Amino acid sequence: MLNALLRKLTGKSKPKTRSEATIAHENKYVAPNYHPLPVVLHRGEGLYLWDQEGKKYLDMMSAYSAVSCGHAHPRIVARLRDQAGQLAVCSRAYHSDMLAPFAEKLAQLTGLDMMLPMNTGAEAVETAVKAARLWGYTVKGIPENAAEIIVAEGNFHGRTTTVISFSTEADYRKNFGPFTPGFRAVPFGDLKAIEASITPNTAAVLLEPIQGEAGIKTPPAGFLRELRALCDKHNVLLVLDEVQSGLGRTGKMFAYQHEDILPDLLILGKALGGGLLPVSAVVGKRAIINLFKPGSHGSTFGGNPLAAAVGLESLSVLEEEGMVKNSADLGDYMMQQLRGINSPLIREVRGKGLWIGVDFDPAKIPARKICEKLMTRGILSKDTHETVVRFAPPLNITKSEVDWCLEQFREVLREVEAA
Repeated sequence: MLNALLRKLTGKSKPKTRSEATIAHENKYVAPNYHPLPVVLHRGEGLYLWDQEGKKYLDMMSAYSAVSCGHAHPRIVARLRDQAGQLAVCSRAYHSDMLAPFAEKLAQLTGLDMMLPMNTGAEAVETAVKAARLWGYTVKGIPENAAEIIVAEGNFHGRTTTVISFSTEADYRKNFGPFTPGFRAVPFGDLKAIEASITPNTAAVLLEPIQGEAGIKTPPAGFLRELRALCDKHNVLLVLDEVQSGLGRTGKMFAYQHEDILPDLLILGKALGGGLLPVSAVVGKRAIINLFKPGSHGSTFGGNPLAAAVGLESLSVLEEEGMVKNSADLGDYMMQQLRGINSPLIREVRGKGLWIGVDFDPAKIPARKICEKLMTRGILSKDTHETVVRFAPPLNITKSEVDWCLEQFREVLREVEAA
């Protein structure tokens, strides 16, 4: 009786569905730092997700590329179960028998030498910043506390305090200062601006090969190759954040391989955990990673046996099941199909591999509205910056599922254009 009166006074109606009740429950106890689509997911398998009411959805988001191998991949789940029943966490106060094989596999795949294991992508970014500064002071001879790192405008590397210090997104920074100094932001993909910003105190250039949260923005062709040469010329480290773009997402195992270069430090995460665990790493050249000494950096959970086992199996699945090639082939096909759509709503289609952004004119329709309409048709995507709809499915998607997604997308466009 009292609850009914309160709802009447506040204008809030009683939840009509189980999902509405769950969302209300979450809103009561969880910080509102996300703006999710109004769907409550209950189960996932392969390419698909199911909500609490049993409705099935094609996942075209892959949890920001964390689920590149698909939901509950049987090999990765089995490996997690086996390792969890044997030894999950022991901290790096001791050695474990899973970390070295995991590290060796990453070295083999990347062409680099060593790794420092962490948990989340943001932790790995912070680790790479420390590594670059450590190299700058101890090897390059930059004066104490004067090291600088050049970053790109529109970047997204996480939301920790240091990381937002070099973000150019006002919403990420507002009311969270003071910020960590030592960063210079230049336009993304602008080689001349980078060179003009290099000083004797520049330790590194840190950027995403393709900017994800900025709307799947790609730099000019040849940019990474020229940037590698520029960094070598000025004795500056090249640090690439491939937390989203890495591990097959762009049609190569790593995005830098499209231009046949090698970074000095590589930041990985998301898909490294197989869609089951937070697993991240900084992989780099021995001369940089070996600068760390006991106590200079660490993480209780970083490199734990469970994470290492899952990470190793995830890498094996990506390799052995042809997911990287599938990303290249179906990514090219999907890009061609999307670019062939003639709609006054669309300004641009861009991306690489199975990582595609469709840029909408916000004066005509917000991208979120497109995502909401896709959701009613059984497709889950997510907008970024109110203008871009992202398509980033698990890398084992098939052509028939891509075609079905494209048809639903075309129907949504026709519906909006006719309104």
